[in-house]
Amino acid sequence: MNSAPCNAVTSNARFPDARKHTILVIGIGNEYARDDAAGLLVVRRLKQLGRTDFAIREESGEGASLMEVWKQASRVIVIDAIRSGGQPGGLHRLDASVRPLPAESFRGSTHAFGLYEAVELARSLGQLPRRLLIFGIEGENFTAGTGISGAVELAIGGAVRAVLDEIERLQ
Repeated sequence: MNSAPCNAVTSNARFPDARKHTILVIGIGNEYARDDAAGLLVVRRLKQLGRTDFAIREESGEGASLMEVWKQASRVIVIDAIRSGGQPGGLHRLDASVRPLPAESFRGSTHAFGLYEAVELARSLGQLPRRLLIFGIEGENFTAGTGISGAVELAIGGAVRAVLDEIERLQ
């Protein structure tokens, strides 16, 4: 484990000293599309912990940007809201480094080239991080506006704990 300090960065900043941090946590979302903000809210809570053993990024979910960001780390955890038809607030853990992602879980993305497409293109090009885990929080309301549904609000804390547990396993 590297104890060098790491500052959380946002999507408009370069990812400094990428090789110092082998674990990168990416929160995806749009805070103006209600439950779509779930990934952003999880990483914002992680930032508040002040940990220095992993790096954090906030991203919109545009696929080309994701591929550029995650190529700089060997182990990546992505948190995003999904619509798979499951119970709102449900947390799904997908290991994209082991098998292709289920396309039906990522339907309804606002991006023509989003997370699902980025993962599968990177896989076909041999450019996936050594370990790529995705935590999907089942959303309920993706309409324009701010504020998340009660089910997703309740899921945020569990997602933070799940990501922290995964980080411990990856170190």
